[in-house]
Amino acid sequence: MLSDGTPDPFANPLAFGQRLQILRTRRGLSRPVLAGLLGKSPSWLKQVEQGQIHMPKLPTVLRIAELLRVRDLADLTGDQSMHVDLFIGPGHSRLPAVKAAVNAFPLTADRLAPSPAHLQARLARAWAARHEAPNHREVIGELLPDLIRDGQLAVRQAETAADRRAAQACLSEIYSLSQFFVAYQPDSSLLWRVAERGMVAAQDSEDPHAIGVAAWLTAQAHRDSAHFDAADAVTSEALRYLEPLLPDSDDRVLAIAGALQFEAGYTAARRGENGTAWGWWDKAEKTSKKLPASYYHPITSFSRAIMGAHAVTIAVELRAGGESVRQAHKADAIAIPSRPRLARHRIEEARGYQLDGQAETALATLERAYEAASETIRYNGYARRIVLEETESKSPARRRRAAVLATELGLLAA
Repeated sequence: MLSDGTPDPFANPLAFGQRLQILRTRRGLSRPVLAGLLGKSPSWLKQVEQGQIHMPKLPTVLRIAELLRVRDLADLTGDQSMHVDLFIGPGHSRLPAVKAAVNAFPLTADRLAPSPAHLQARLARAWAARHEAPNHREVIGELLPDLIRDGQLAVRQAETAADRRAAQACLSEIYSLSQFFVAYQPDSSLLWRVAERGMVAAQDSEDPHAIGVAAWLTAQAHRDSAHFDAADAVTSEALRYLEPLLPDSDDRVLAIAGALQFEAGYTAARRGENGTAWGWWDKAEKTSKKLPASYYHPITSFSRAIMGAHAVTIAVELRAGGESVRQAHKADAIAIPSRPRLARHRIEEARGYQLDGQAETALATLERAYEAASETIRYNGYARRIVLEETESKSPARRRRAAVLATELGLLAA
């Protein structure tokens, strides 16, 4: 038993239905909401939870795991032979070095810190490299340790209040870049450490853009942990702070406000709140139209070009297969200049095609995601779930195609 009096779903001999009910309750999802997202009736879900219906087939189990953000499939099934990480990818070879830099707080130094201007130039090159590289984790993983150490040093050696605020803004952005690297790797405590330090540095900087970016990433961390209320709280507070500044703000601040508006819609969609989700998407689209047509925010990817991809995400999270495909046909993927973001969009398209019953097209779209940025799809739980599901397909051709992709993603032994 746990301290709150609820059974531990990881302790045998709990049945599948009991594990499902406990995990659903912990995620704060009602039975009607989860059933609706699965395309099932609440009575069906109740019968599964009460053991009147046996464990569903693998495709349904994988969809339940996706909705409940179950990281190890065995945690849901209770079958210790089914240890499959869904929403945690493999540990990157550069993770230990990045972690060591985050964890270290040297109090002395035998060198001068670089200036904030120098750090900003390095950050700009790092963001550009991330957008251009298919192996973007490798690229930024190599750059991060020195950036983290130099950012920390710049804050410690700042001589004036203005210098310290500028250095904190740089350090906050370095932590933001770090969060892109750490996300979906097997060290959730490091992810939260990076997110919290990024927010503290941003607040100390008093820079609206830095605060907005830190809030955007913190909200994502909460949402991906199914802490929807916390995600909403961070997003709404950041928007309240930014909105009075928008009439006189530059494009960067306007873009981060638009990105936060979309995040509010994304969280609403994850909750199954159709009207709220599309309402926030509409607000974000209006904000995007205030930006120059060619503008592309280097951290959030917010822009006019990204709104089509965002519409696909909203439709997919609402489990609307037909609408997802319709939005995918409308979206201009070619206009997305970032390889990781393009790969992410392809994955969302694949989710839509699978929801619409177009499994062959979903696999083909995941192959295109792999071509765009292999390190994006390798760490993406949704892509991993679709590939695993298709390895059990009744179609031999689809099974073979999925098996090849599963091997490339490290889900199956080569």
